[in-house]
Amino acid sequence: MKKPVILFFICLFGLVSCKEPEPRRPVSSRSGTFFKESVERNKQLLAFEENLIKKYMEAHPEHTYYNSSNGYWYYYNHKAVNEASYTPVENDLVKIAYDIQTFDKDTLYTREEIGEITFKIDKEALFPGLRTGVKLMKEGETITFLLPSAMGYGYHGDENKVGINFPLISTVTLLEIVSRDQDSIN
Repeated sequence: MKKPVILFFICLFGLVSCKEPEPRRPVSSRSGTFFKESVERNKQLLAFEENLIKKYMEAHPEHTYYNSSNGYWYYYNHKAVNEASYTPVENDLVKIAYDIQTFDKDTLYTREEIGEITFKIDKEALFPGLRTGVKLMKEGETITFLLPSAMGYGYHGDENKVGINFPLISTVTLLEIVSRDQDSIN
């Protein structure tokens, strides 16, 4: 007699436990205001930085400025004589020297502090304006880049001399294309 009672309770327990699980309800809901506020802050920051760059260019009309497709402006300090010269592409090994300044012309890092840097194009963790800017250059050229903070060190700064959301001026010289990627030669 005990077996049928135990079997009955096991079946009853099995039927009760087969119920669909109830979905968890959120404790609170978000209205998306954080993201809207963040977008608005970024728009204001970009407008401020674009205005800063525009004022810089107006104060220095002696240069011819070019707008890059990456969102920054630049001008040539020394342009290559040979227009047919090679510009670096991904995987090329290049040697550069550069400095970093503020728009108030305060030098944050000198060329001497940084030293000559040898790196593979698109393979190093350099700030975005430098990575893309070098690909516009030919060996021996010197270009000054006017960089909004997003193309510099962005939201984090460099945790040393460059603050958060800090627009920068960087003068870069492409000293040498040390080696070219074999795929780009063909």
